[in-house]
Amino acid sequence: MNALTARLSAFRGAPVAHGVLLGLFALVTALVLAISDELTRGPIAARAAEDLNASLVQVIPDNIHDNDLASGRIEVMDGGTPVTVYQATAAGAVTGAAFERTGQGYGGAIKVLIGIDPAGGILGVRVLAHAETPGLGDKIETAKADWILGFGGRSLEDPAPERWKVKRDGGEFDQFSGATITPRAVVAAVKSGLEFFAAHRDDILTPKEDS
Repeated sequence: MNALTARLSAFRGAPVAHGVLLGLFALVTALVLAISDELTRGPIAARAAEDLNASLVQVIPDNIHDNDLASGRIEVMDGGTPVTVYQATAAGAVTGAAFERTGQGYGGAIKVLIGIDPAGGILGVRVLAHAETPGLGDKIETAKADWILGFGGRSLEDPAPERWKVKRDGGEFDQFSGATITPRAVVAAVKSGLEFFAAHRDDILTPKEDS
């Protein structure tokens, strides 16, 4: 017994013992993280799908499609960068499309979701994420103001391309008192979305092939 105790004491004092213990700790930690990831992956994916659908239905009217919008996903290349486009279809024909664009606001990136009909008219615009100043820049949210609803029915020709600016810059759209940068960024993002649609209309309006 004394010999075994002596051997254990010698092992604990040896440098290799610290490496073995560290390795065991790392292994247990990795196993715990892997199990946690496996258990939470499903609920997280389900919540993400719910959030996506909740956003899509705000920019694509129910009465123009008979498909699941989230399932109508295609990739369209834009200058070497893939853009995810969600197609709305009815009887197999594309009746609308939605995709994200990003503008640079006062507090950082402003991510918007744009719905467009086959003729290039805007069906709806919603802000997905932003970090603008509460009480000023957050008026781009429908919960705070109806400003974002003013894009409905607009197109690249309405107003003319050179008028796709806030009024302070000689354009068509209102700015917020004390927060011009925020609406300027959103207007620019929406205009870039219309230009993206115009440049890739054929790809966007080609129905997704069933896999």
